[in-house]
Parts: sequence; structure tokens; C-alpha cells
Amino acid sequence: QDTEMSYATGRCMCFPATQRPFEVDDVCELVRKVYGNQVHFVDGDEELVPGLSVHKIGGHSVGLMCVRVWTQRGWVIVASDCAHFYENFKDRNPFVIVYNLGDMLNGYTTMEMLAESQDHIIPGHDPLVMKYYPAASKELEGIVARLDVPPASD
Repeated sequence: QDTEMSYATGRCMCFPATQRPFEVDDVCELVRKVYGNQVHFVDGDEELVPGLSVHKIGGHSVGLMCVRVWTQRGWVIVASDCAHFYENFKDRNPFVIVYNLGDMLNGYTTMEMLAESQDHIIPGHDPLVMKYYPAASKELEGIVARLDVPPASD
């Protein structure tokens, strides 16, 4: 997102509290890739290829996006930091580090509209994801989950 790049490289980064979620080496590498013409900027929502799109949510940071992907069970939302944990969007209990609370809360609704159901929204940091979804293989247990299949019950 244009806004995320401006945020990560602009005046907001003059404060340790706003720097904390970012790795300066990662930001510098991204700037290098911009200069190398290797970055595709998005301003809002965009379909990247059929069945795969990104959607600006904001909230946790100014230009945060979720990813919407078509799977055998329907539209799945990879929430990333748009919802760190299931409780964030299910209980409307926002994560504590927030750029814009209104965008974060409205983003939960946006993700629900984009997904088939709440069971199709995958939070970015919740260990329950590994409990609910099977591994892609025995070797990848606890590392990679199959999100194209329905979640297991509690």
C-alpha cells in the first residue's frame, strides 16, 4: 500500500513507539527494491490474479492489508496483522498496538464481508490456527497449516 510505505519511511518513524513493530533492515531492503523497480504499489484493493486479491484494512498500521484467496472451501481471508487473534474480530476486542481504532474495528466487518464465514478468517498470530487446521505434511506440523480445508471443532 502506498500509505504503508509512506508511514514506514516517514515522520511517524521518529518515535520509538511507532518504530517498534518494524525492522529497520526490512524497511531499508524494501526501499532498495523500490529503487530496483521490484515493488508493485497498491492503493486500496486489488485483484492480483483471479482468485487472489488484497484489501486495505488499516487499523494496526495505516496501510495494512488482508489477502483474500479462493480455495476448495470458498473465500478465505488471511488476516495477517488485521486480526492477530480470533478474539480480535470475533469479540471485537482490538489488538493493543493500533494506529487507527476505527479502521481496525471496521476492518473486522470488511473481512467478514469478504469471507464465506468467520471460520474463513485466519488470524495472523493465533496459535489456535495450528490446532484447528491440519499440517500440510507430517514434516510441517506446527509450521504450515492447510487453510483450504474446514477447521476442526474445538
